[in-house]
Amino acid sequence: MHNKEYRPTLAQLRTFVTIAENKHFGTAAQKLQISQPSLSQALVALEQGLDIQLIERSTRRVIVTAAGEKLLPYAKATLEAANAFFAHARGAHGDLPGPLTIGAIPTVAPYILPDLLKNLHSKFADMEPRIVEEQTEHLLQRLRDGQLDLAIIALPSEASGLVEVPLYTEDFAVVVPNDHPLAGREDLKLDDLDSLDLLLLDDGHCLRDQIVDLCRQAKINPSEATNSVTRASSLTTIVQLVIAGLGATLVPESALAAEANHPQLGIARFDDSVTAQRQIGLVFRNSAARADEFREFGETVKDAFDKALTRSRESIQ
Repeated sequence: MHNKEYRPTLAQLRTFVTIAENKHFGTAAQKLQISQPSLSQALVALEQGLDIQLIERSTRRVIVTAAGEKLLPYAKATLEAANAFFAHARGAHGDLPGPLTIGAIPTVAPYILPDLLKNLHSKFADMEPRIVEEQTEHLLQRLRDGQLDLAIIALPSEASGLVEVPLYTEDFAVVVPNDHPLAGREDLKLDDLDSLDLLLLDDGHCLRDQIVDLCRQAKINPSEATNSVTRASSLTTIVQLVIAGLGATLVPESALAAEANHPQLGIARFDDSVTAQRQIGLVFRNSAARADEFREFGETVKDAFDKALTRSRESIQ
C-alpha cells in the first residue's frame, strides 16, 4: 500500500535512473561505486515506498516497466535540479562549477576544442570539463539518458525533449588535389560537384548526410557522384585519400587549417550566391535547470569557432 508520507531520497532516484539507463545491475552498481546488494536494496526501498514496480528483473535481462518509463523523466529532472542547487549553494551561480560532460561531433571537436578548453578555463574557473566525441545519434542518446549535460552538433536535431540553441553557420570548402581544374576557384556552383568523385565519411556522420543533401539539391544522384566503396571514419583519413589522388571532398571551413594546409591539396570555394553550409548549435534537455548557464557556455563555443575560422582563413590563401 502506498505510503503518503514517503519521500524518495536522491540516492534512491539515482539508483533507479542508473539501472534504467544501463539495463544491467552490475554496470549500474559499478557506475555508482556501490555494491550490487546495496543497489538492489535502494531500488526495493524506492519501489516499496511508491508501491510501484519500476524495474522488472530476470536472470537474462532488466526491463523498465511502463510505470517506470513514465516516471523516469521526472526522476532525471529531479536529479538535475538537485545538481544545480548544490552548484549554486557553493556560491558559484552562473559559473558552471564542478563536472560538466560535453558531447561534440567528430567534425567539430578537433578544431574548436583547443580554444574552447582555454576559454572555459579562464571564464569558468571551477568547471571540470569532460569531453565525449561521438556521432550525433550516440550523443543524442547519451543526452536523453543523462550521460551528457549538453552536446555540440549540427542542427536541426529533430529530437524531442531537447532545447536547440543555434550558435553559428559554417561554409563548406571543396578540397581537391592541387593540380585539379577546380583548385583555386571561388565561384563554384553546386553543379560542379557532378564533376568530382566525392569521398565521404562512414554512415552515421552528419557531414556525410550534408554532402549527400547538397548533391540532391543540385539534382545529382549521390550514388553516382560519390565514391561508395572508399569510406573512412575520420576527416583526416578522407583528406589523406584526396592527397593520394582517390577523389575530392567537402570540408567545414574551420577544419581547413588542421586538415587541408598541405602543398598537394587545392581549395575551391562556392560562389557567394550558393548556400553550401551547415548550422552548428548546442542541445540540452528541456528539463535542464541550468539553461541560462548553458546558453552562456554556447557563447564560449562560438568564440572558439571564430578563432578556428580565423586560423583557417589565414593558413589557406
